[in-house]
Amino acid sequence: MVNALDQVPADFLFALGTLRQAQCRGELRLAEIPAPARLAPFAVALGAEVIAPGDPRGSLAVHGPAAAALQPASGSEDIELATGRFILLHDPDGSAVWDGEFRIVTYIRAQLEPEMGNDEMLGSVAWTWLVEALENHAAPYRSAGGTATRVLSESFGTLSDRPNSIDIELRASWTPATPDITSHLEAWSDMVCTFAGLPPLPEGVTALPRRRRGQSR
Repeated sequence: MVNALDQVPADFLFALGTLRQAQCRGELRLAEIPAPARLAPFAVALGAEVIAPGDPRGSLAVHGPAAAALQPASGSEDIELATGRFILLHDPDGSAVWDGEFRIVTYIRAQLEPEMGNDEMLGSVAWTWLVEALENHAAPYRSAGGTATRVLSESFGTLSDRPNSIDIELRASWTPATPDITSHLEAWSDMVCTFAGLPPLPEGVTALPRRRRGQSR
């Protein structure tokens, strides 16, 4: 009997192993999700969420794009600050479009503060976050491209009491220079946290939970 893993290229198996070695921030909920079947012969996909607990005792210290999502609320539901997808594609025959045998395709979405949603430089800032994250993690890449989109949501009829919201979406892809994807996933996970408004942390430092209003020191 032929083992299914025998049909998987060694380079892709190696890349999968490096993904498991990635050390992502603890605020990120990361899990494998179904991978698209038509983009490449071999693929793996991860979904990510950054959640602020509805209970203020455990909420995250948030600033920047996602701060608007953390306005005081009477309920205790968790608040999704950012969400994303990380997809690793592999074609053993290579691709002229990718300029390589691997391609990373990503998507990130987060809610914005209203004043940030009107900033004409927002798209270039989002792209800068991607480039800086890859550089900070020394993740070698080439042939990067992407699109940043602002999404205005307005509610009507029975939902007219909902406030308008503005989201930022970044869709990007790049070709890793080697099958070692560890630094690429770590860079991307940091970028999701940046979109969520979480401050950057020095290595080995964990963010403190926000203090409940009125809680004694």
